[in-house]
Amino acid sequence: MIKITVDGLPAPQGSKVRNRAGAIYESNKAVGPWREAVRAETQRAVDRPLTGAVMAQIWFRLARPRGHYGTGRNAGAVRASAPDFPHGKPDVDKLARAVLDGLTAGGAWTDDAQVVTLEVHKVYAEKTGADIRLQEVAVIR
Repeated sequence: MIKITVDGLPAPQGSKVRNRAGAIYESNKAVGPWREAVRAETQRAVDRPLTGAVMAQIWFRLARPRGHYGTGRNAGAVRASAPDFPHGKPDVDKLARAVLDGLTAGGAWTDDAQVVTLEVHKVYAEKTGADIRLQEVAVIR
Protein backbone atom coordinates (compact mmCIF):
# COMPACT_ATOMS: atom_id res chain seq x y z
CA MET A 1 0.00 0.00 0.00
CA ILE A 2 1.20 3.48 -0.85
CA LYS A 3 0.25 6.30 1.53
CA ILE A 4 0.55 9.89 0.38
CA THR A 5 -0.24 13.00 2.41
CA VAL A 6 -0.60 16.31 0.60
CA ASP A 7 -0.98 19.49 2.63
CA GLY A 8 -2.52 22.57 1.09
CA LEU A 9 -5.86 23.74 -0.19
CA PRO A 10 -7.55 21.08 -2.35
CA ALA A 11 -8.70 22.58 -5.63
CA PRO A 12 -11.26 21.10 -8.00
CA GLN A 13 -10.36 20.50 -11.61
CA GLY A 14 -13.11 22.23 -13.51
CA SER A 15 -13.75 22.73 -17.15
CA LYS A 16 -11.25 23.92 -19.69
CA VAL A 17 -11.70 27.39 -21.18
CA ARG A 18 -10.56 28.66 -24.56
CA ASN A 19 -9.37 32.27 -24.78
CA ARG A 20 -9.69 34.58 -27.81
CA ALA A 21 -6.37 33.38 -29.23
CA GLY A 22 -7.57 29.78 -29.09
CA ALA A 23 -5.37 28.66 -26.20
CA ILE A 24 -6.96 26.24 -23.73
CA TYR A 25 -6.45 26.64 -19.98
CA GLU A 26 -8.01 25.58 -16.68
CA SER A 27 -10.96 27.64 -15.50
CA ASN A 28 -9.73 27.33 -11.88
CA LYS A 29 -6.34 28.97 -11.35
CA ALA A 30 -5.82 27.14 -8.02
CA VAL A 31 -5.83 23.67 -9.59
CA GLY A 32 -2.32 24.00 -11.05
CA PRO A 33 -0.51 24.51 -7.74
CA TRP A 34 -2.67 21.83 -6.08
CA ARG A 35 -1.93 19.27 -8.81
CA GLU A 36 1.76 20.17 -8.57
CA ALA A 37 1.71 19.54 -4.79
CA VAL A 38 0.10 16.13 -5.40
CA ARG A 39 2.72 15.34 -8.08
CA ALA A 40 5.62 16.28 -5.79
CA GLU A 41 4.36 14.24 -2.84
CA THR A 42 3.65 11.29 -5.14
CA GLN A 43 7.23 11.31 -6.44
CA ARG A 44 8.49 11.27 -2.85
CA ALA A 45 6.26 8.33 -1.89
CA VAL A 46 6.36 6.08 -4.96
CA ASP A 47 9.39 3.90 -5.74
CA ARG A 48 7.92 2.30 -8.85
CA PRO A 49 4.67 2.83 -10.74
CA LEU A 50 1.80 0.48 -10.00
CA THR A 51 1.24 -1.77 -12.99
CA GLY A 52 -2.05 -3.56 -12.35
CA ALA A 53 -5.54 -2.66 -11.27
CA VAL A 54 -5.55 -0.06 -8.48
CA MET A 55 -7.85 0.76 -5.58
CA ALA A 56 -7.60 4.44 -4.65
CA GLN A 57 -8.94 6.01 -1.47
CA ILE A 58 -8.84 9.78 -1.00
CA TRP A 59 -9.86 11.80 2.06
CA PHE A 60 -10.05 15.52 1.37
CA ARG A 61 -9.49 17.61 4.49
CA LEU A 62 -11.37 20.90 4.16
CA ALA A 63 -11.56 23.89 6.49
CA ARG A 64 -14.77 24.68 8.30
CA PRO A 65 -16.29 28.07 7.40
CA ARG A 66 -16.14 30.72 10.13
CA GLY A 67 -19.92 30.62 10.42
CA HIS A 68 -19.68 27.10 11.88
CA TYR A 69 -18.05 28.45 15.03
CA GLY A 70 -19.60 30.24 17.96
CA THR A 71 -18.83 33.78 19.05
CA GLY A 72 -17.87 35.42 22.32
CA ARG A 73 -17.21 32.87 25.05
CA ASN A 74 -18.09 30.11 22.55
CA ALA A 75 -15.47 31.22 20.04
CA GLY A 76 -13.52 28.22 18.85
CA ALA A 77 -16.36 25.80 19.56
CA VAL A 78 -18.28 24.31 16.65
CA ARG A 79 -21.97 25.24 16.76
CA ALA A 80 -24.41 22.37 17.29
CA SER A 81 -26.20 23.43 14.11
CA ALA A 82 -23.03 23.15 11.97
CA PRO A 83 -23.05 20.25 9.50
CA ASP A 84 -20.82 17.26 10.23
CA PHE A 85 -19.58 16.97 6.65
CA PRO A 86 -18.79 19.49 3.88
CA HIS A 87 -21.71 18.61 1.61
CA GLY A 88 -21.47 21.69 -0.61
CA LYS A 89 -18.92 22.80 -3.18
CA PRO A 90 -16.32 21.83 -4.24
CA ASP A 91 -17.68 18.76 -5.99
CA VAL A 92 -16.03 15.53 -4.85
CA ASP A 93 -15.65 14.26 -8.43
CA LYS A 94 -13.80 17.40 -9.55
CA LEU A 95 -11.52 17.23 -6.50
CA ALA A 96 -10.76 13.58 -7.30
CA ARG A 97 -10.03 14.36 -10.95
CA ALA A 98 -7.33 16.87 -9.99
CA VAL A 99 -5.71 14.37 -7.60
CA LEU A 100 -5.79 11.52 -10.11
CA ASP A 101 -4.06 13.73 -12.68
CA GLY A 102 -1.44 14.72 -10.09
CA LEU A 103 -0.87 11.05 -9.20
CA THR A 104 -0.37 10.23 -12.88
CA ALA A 105 2.11 13.09 -13.31
CA GLY A 106 3.94 11.92 -10.16
CA GLY A 107 4.40 8.39 -11.46
CA ALA A 108 1.98 6.47 -9.26
CA TRP A 109 0.89 4.52 -12.36
CA THR A 110 1.02 4.75 -16.12
CA ASP A 111 -2.58 5.88 -16.55
CA ASP A 112 -5.39 6.68 -14.13
CA ALA A 113 -7.52 4.26 -16.16
CA GLN A 114 -5.86 1.61 -13.96
CA VAL A 115 -8.07 2.75 -11.07
CA VAL A 116 -10.86 0.18 -10.76
CA THR A 117 -12.14 1.28 -7.35
CA LEU A 118 -12.26 4.90 -6.23
CA GLU A 119 -13.41 5.85 -2.75
CA VAL A 120 -13.53 9.60 -2.07
CA HIS A 121 -14.47 11.44 1.12
CA LYS A 122 -14.73 15.10 2.14
CA VAL A 123 -14.24 15.81 5.84
CA TYR A 124 -13.66 18.89 7.96
CA ALA A 125 -10.21 19.21 9.50
CA GLU A 126 -7.99 21.87 10.99
CA LYS A 127 -5.20 21.19 8.48
CA THR A 128 -6.37 21.20 4.86
CA GLY A 129 -5.09 18.78 2.25
CA ALA A 130 -5.62 15.19 1.22
CA ASP A 131 -4.71 11.74 2.50
CA ILE A 132 -4.35 9.21 -0.30
CA ARG A 133 -4.05 5.43 -0.18
CA LEU A 134 -3.23 3.39 -3.29
CA GLN A 135 -3.17 -0.38 -3.50
CA GLU A 136 -2.92 -2.84 -6.35
CA VAL A 137 -5.82 -5.27 -6.26
CA ALA A 138 -6.00 -8.83 -7.42
CA VAL A 139 -9.05 -10.80 -8.38
CA ILE A 140 -9.63 -13.90 -6.31
CA ARG A 141 -11.23 -16.60 -8.42
